[in-house]
Amino acid sequence: MTDKRIVLTTAASEEEARKIARALVDRRAAACVNILPQVTSIYRWQGNVEEAREWLLIVKTTAAAFGQVRHAIAELHSYDVPECICLTIEDGSPTYLQWIAESVSAGESGK
Repeated sequence: MTDKRIVLTTAASEEEARKIARALVDRRAAACVNILPQVTSIYRWQGNVEEAREWLLIVKTTAAAFGQVRHAIAELHSYDVPECICLTIEDGSPTYLQWIAESVSAGESGK
């Protein structure tokens, strides 16, 4: 197991997805954010089953920086309860995992 993490969140629009992704990378809370356009989400909200088109963000970060990622998503998101799910990266390319560490490290030491 590594200390690297994948964080999943969704956004209501492409503009919001780009704003969140840019902020995470600019703040060095994430090494990279992929934006997948117009996924369909079906979910329960306030007692009703809803359906919406959303943009999925896949955030590459570290365990130590997850708090920064979670805080930024809460700060920048338009939803009352934004998705913020953190998954452990069990293993991966050593050079890619090192790149994540180097890309996020300044943000971690700048807390």
